[in-house]
Amino acid sequence: MPARIRPLLVPACLAGATAAAFCLGLAMGAHWVDPVDVVRALAGSGDRFALLTVNELRLPRALVGLLAGAAFGVAGAVFQTVTRNPLASPDMIGISAGAAVAVVAGIVLGIDPAGLGLAGGLLAALVVYLLAWNQGTTGYRIILVGVGVTWVCTSTTSWLLTKAELYQAQQAVGWLVGNLGDSTWQDVPALAVSAAVLVPGVLLLGGWLRTLQLGDEIATGLGTPVQRARLVLLLAGVGLVAFATAAAGPIAFIALASPQIARRLAGAAAPPVLASGLTGALVVLAADLLARQVQLPVGVVTGVFGAPFLMWLLIRKNRYA
Repeated sequence: MPARIRPLLVPACLAGATAAAFCLGLAMGAHWVDPVDVVRALAGSGDRFALLTVNELRLPRALVGLLAGAAFGVAGAVFQTVTRNPLASPDMIGISAGAAVAVVAGIVLGIDPAGLGLAGGLLAALVVYLLAWNQGTTGYRIILVGVGVTWVCTSTTSWLLTKAELYQAQQAVGWLVGNLGDSTWQDVPALAVSAAVLVPGVLLLGGWLRTLQLGDEIATGLGTPVQRARLVLLLAGVGLVAFATAAAGPIAFIALASPQIARRLAGAAAPPVLASGLTGALVVLAADLLARQVQLPVGVVTGVFGAPFLMWLLIRKNRYA
């Protein structure tokens, strides 16, 4: 494939595959809806059964999966580029764990968990950044501090689960694995607005991403305000992760794997932002289709396939270290 065409063709193919998975998700379920009836229902016409099934029951789930997957993918690309490490992702540096402990605490304490995932993710990110600050930050320190914050949050979540009532623990565990089955229209607006604002913002800051991947010294020499650029980009990534986690739960490995898959498809030196977002959306939608067939939460499916991918990345990184 010619080098000039590949960066354009890969996102186009990913967009087509994502659209197909999205439509298939609207058609599949306990009762199959013909694709023609799906299109009619989306247009607001057709029989009452198709309108109810597609627009009220399946469309919110598909939209949350699409938007959350794209948010995780873009955030993963930002984290991995800024830290210059393919293993950097919200799963690894405390963002998802911070959102998780906040939501579980709300469930155990009887507080409405709506919004707590967002607050917990932002607070965890602030703690990581402040602890990693030493006359500036580096990707290496952010990852090390983030791993520590992850384990603190994970241990706190486990302790909260031991103190919870049985029904509270069941509710918390159902959210912790990442689940689209309970998605409603209430989950869509905040996630859609955050994606509509933050994803274009990250794309506009693509110049900073390209220079930061070259290292701090070279980026500074090229006129990039390294610390300000790192802070702004990390805030954008944290915002995407926090909103996505609040809506869909901490779906495992999407932010880790999607940028690396997109980078290899595009043949790029660093994770391409747009392709990473499309890959994340496609992976979540495809995993949700499989999850429906085996009657498991989508986070379990992504975990089953994501864990071997993480091991492969670790082996590959050690081989070339």
